Amino acid sequence: MDLQKFGQAIVHVDLASGQTQMRPAPADWVKKYIGARGLGVRYVLEAGPEVEALSPANRLCFMNGPLTGSETSMSGRWACVTKSPLTGTVTDSHQGGWTGARLRWAGLDGLVFEGRSDHPVYAFVEDGQVFLRDASDLWGKGIHETVALFEERYGEKDLSVCAIGPAGEKMVRFAAWVNEDDRAFGRGGTGAVGGSKNLKAIVIRAPRAKSRVGDDGGWKAARRTALDAIRDEKNITSPRKGGLSVYGTNVLMNPVSNIGALGTRNSQVTSFGDKAEKISGEYVKEHILVDDPTCHACPVACKKEVEIKDGPYAGLRMESVEYEPAWALGANCDNDDIGSIAKLIDQCNDLGMDPIELGNALSMYMEATERGFAKGKGLAWGDTAAMVALTDAIAQRDGDGDLLAEGPTLAAAQMGHEEIAMAVKGQALPAYDPRGLKGMGLGYATSNRGACHLRAYVAAAELGVVPIEADPLEWKGKGGLVKAFQDIHAFSDSMDLCKFSAFAEGPEEYAAQYASAMGEAFSADDVTAAGERIYNLERYYNNLAGFREGADTLPARFIDEPSTLAGSKGHVSELGSMLDEYYAARGWEDGVVPEAKLRALGIL
Repeated sequence: MDLQKFGQAIVHVDLASGQTQMRPAPADWVKKYIGARGLGVRYVLEAGPEVEALSPANRLCFMNGPLTGSETSMSGRWACVTKSPLTGTVTDSHQGGWTGARLRWAGLDGLVFEGRSDHPVYAFVEDGQVFLRDASDLWGKGIHETVALFEERYGEKDLSVCAIGPAGEKMVRFAAWVNEDDRAFGRGGTGAVGGSKNLKAIVIRAPRAKSRVGDDGGWKAARRTALDAIRDEKNITSPRKGGLSVYGTNVLMNPVSNIGALGTRNSQVTSFGDKAEKISGEYVKEHILVDDPTCHACPVACKKEVEIKDGPYAGLRMESVEYEPAWALGANCDNDDIGSIAKLIDQCNDLGMDPIELGNALSMYMEATERGFAKGKGLAWGDTAAMVALTDAIAQRDGDGDLLAEGPTLAAAQMGHEEIAMAVKGQALPAYDPRGLKGMGLGYATSNRGACHLRAYVAAAELGVVPIEADPLEWKGKGGLVKAFQDIHAFSDSMDLCKFSAFAEGPEEYAAQYASAMGEAFSADDVTAAGERIYNLERYYNNLAGFREGADTLPARFIDEPSTLAGSKGHVSELGSMLDEYYAARGWEDGVVPEAKLRALGIL
């Protein structure tokens, strides 16, 4: 079919009536909000910030970016955008692999679901059309079996499947959508929204197609410039340089632990010591690595497929032991057994759950047990067999699992001790302790989707990955730095290009690729302006949803309890001072966007 200009092929699906309709995105929305994350947020805003996340009125948007599925490097990503049942904020989550590209090859830019089906269904996409088909026979099945059944039904060739598992069906608040067995829309509980709508899967059949991007606007040259930057192994910032391609994201485990910024035992301490090596990327490569799969159009190949050789999980083969899940289910739970970590991540992939949130829920429950707060059986530090069993129980909302299925914040509150939930706006922290990486703490506090390392990956500067001087233990100057990272990532997420592209590319490279693809003038300044607009749009949504003055905060542990270990010893997060800097840079009033700012950015 004809692949027209981006934004024309958005299919709206009413799950209650079963009707589908192709409706182009408003041209001014595309111009202002680009695609993927930004455009999805605009669609969710239209449904109303007051809607309940698990109600039929909430929108569930699967959105491509303008370059998704093209030959542009690292363009294999797409976004899921909705109101989060975990946080109550607007949320977007991104996944790689091939499913977003295949949606583009099927002729579509995005899918917007609303309403609720009266029985389980899946959406079948082919040749620019969307069909709702019965999924009653698939309800209750895990992701792995669901994918296998669809491949048996439709054939493996040219097929991609994105599905929810039992956790989504049971509306676990941190349930995830998973594609191709192991790439997840991990954060924010998007899978629970799918379960609330009785939507089991999106199945896309489409052969690889030539990109709609032509060369009239110099796209080939812009693409080549960006690819050369990514491949430039002489450049220390290149994502091909050593770490990511050789060890994957888990290359960070040892260095972050060594500087006293790796939260351990529910962030009670800031390093995993010698144990960090046993769950690191280096250990994985030496002992269990079997393959280096990649996503569409990616020259980096950060994924690391592993096979467990011995122990109770011998024979397990899965992809991939990423840094964040390895930390959450490892150091944060006082677990240095790489086999059990791989097993737990694979459970998350099959059950459809966020492993970062799961690890935080388990570690919170371990601390609750240690302190005598736990309800039910409790959980001991590093008890891997119990962790595996409790993970299944969470997905089924059975016993203690029903409590933890609410997420660490609500579960801790039900036990009367919300202070032991390491979360912001209801979403649990990732693998960087705010006492050892000050900018990351500010990024967590001001993230629009709850605690997140991907809204503003200032760790790249604080760890010396990019050539920006940023002392990890200095709070001054972090306000402007966090804003700059948030804005550029808001744009790249709306393109939708992999975060790691930002290690080599900047506003100039992004602008050249966008301008040539869309056939319109677009500068580096336009990149940062669009990113700022998207970030403020999200904040506007959250303000309307009730997140106002005082919502940008951190757990008291990081502000009141100094680190006791080397690298960050004696340090706390100076969040208040950093927020003053940040709000001044943003032009916000204690976390609220003034109407004048919204008008200046063209949001109102």
